[in-house]
Amino acid sequence: MTSIDTASRESVATLSLGAASLDPDSFSRPLGETFARFGFAVVADHGIDAALIARADAAARAFFALPDETKRLYHRPGTGGARGYTPFGVETAKDASEVDLKEFWHVGRDLPAGHRYAAFMAPNLWPAEIADFQEASLALFAAFEATGARLLAAIARYLDLPDDYLAGKIADGNSVLRLLHYPPVSPDAPGIRAGAHEDINTITLLLGAEEAGLEIRLADGRWLPVSPKQGELVVNVGDMLQRLTNNVLKSTTHRVRNPAPERRGRSRYSMPFFLHFRPDLRIETLPQCVGADRPDLYPQPITANDYLLQRLREIRLL
Repeated sequence: MTSIDTASRESVATLSLGAASLDPDSFSRPLGETFARFGFAVVADHGIDAALIARADAAARAFFALPDETKRLYHRPGTGGARGYTPFGVETAKDASEVDLKEFWHVGRDLPAGHRYAAFMAPNLWPAEIADFQEASLALFAAFEATGARLLAAIARYLDLPDDYLAGKIADGNSVLRLLHYPPVSPDAPGIRAGAHEDINTITLLLGAEEAGLEIRLADGRWLPVSPKQGELVVNVGDMLQRLTNNVLKSTTHRVRNPAPERRGRSRYSMPFFLHFRPDLRIETLPQCVGADRPDLYPQPITANDYLLQRLREIRLL
């Protein structure tokens, strides 16, 4: 595997979601093209309120600053990290031998009593120590989901599907907001903060990637930095969407490198939102993504929940 080619002219496209309402095709076409090539896009004008982002970020930082013994009160081993706190050094990238250098909190969908998906989604946990944590997190969850639905409409249009085709499949989906903290590392620390991996879900929307470190692996093995501006979203295709589209849209391997030595004494915070299909959805290859030159790579359907459990075992959360 080769290192980053800093002279490369390749870069992940930055697109304005605000322009999509004026001319949907002018947004959906380049979005689909960058997903087909890189599996990633940077999205500006995404509509998630900056004040809300700041509130949720402040609440997350306050939680991660709590003593370790307090944070561990909200850890539920054996649940796949679905809700609450996952301590530092637990999650491991698929096929990796070293744990990732991070801790995180998961917020899921709040379901009413007796909901048909209650067996798939545990109730949320909330830290009593942080006053605004619950309200800010749930508001951010809803904002991420609304933006995700707009992005899925653009993806559906690129695939010559009705605009609401994919968005309809995430209604009551098992989506998760991750509040993520990478603690400081020592100046001579080897390795990387998050090992090379692909995301499990449909699409991921990420805030907080302005700090250098996020990289994607190109087909020739080079690593390409993804460098959004302040407040921009990084959006990437997950394995479920790749499978649904028979690899027309790519779920690209990515990682988070350790920062430059002079910045290793700083924490890194980010907020990825993992948008999921509803648990009982059968992921079946779209007919328009199969042809004489593109045989069906996934002839056996699988439900979104079964696929999720399979992948959680691979990354040692189950």
